[in-house]
Amino acid sequence: QVHLVESGGGSVQAGGSLRLSCTTSGLTFEHYAMGWFRQAPGKEREGVSCISWSGDSTYDGDSVKGRFTISRDNAKNTLYLQMDRLKPEDTAMYYCAADLDEDCSGSWLEDYSSIDYWGKGTLVTISS
Repeated sequence: QVHLVESGGGSVQAGGSLRLSCTTSGLTFEHYAMGWFRQAPGKEREGVSCISWSGDSTYDGDSVKGRFTISRDNAKNTLYLQMDRLKPEDTAMYYCAADLDEDCSGSWLEDYSSIDYWGKGTLVTISS
């Protein structure tokens, strides 16, 4: 059984930092492209960042470029998202996702219909 478990969310003030983790089990992690998505109350799910199965390439959404950094440790089956210079508009539930068939790209962040597995999310709240 596949599990994706996010952690590291919390409440911080604007300008602060958080590091999210997504620990996986039940899948061959290094075969999957991985990504972070977020959903704020009343809004659609938004692609944040993704990383190729090898970790050689990444793609960030426009709203987080230069502030967020995605990485992965295939030896630990874990995905990370370092979030710096946080803004109130970053407030959302953050989900990690795994995709066996499609690799990380800008279009993948926009059309995530091929994603195989989702975590249950971790809440990030940024106060002004």
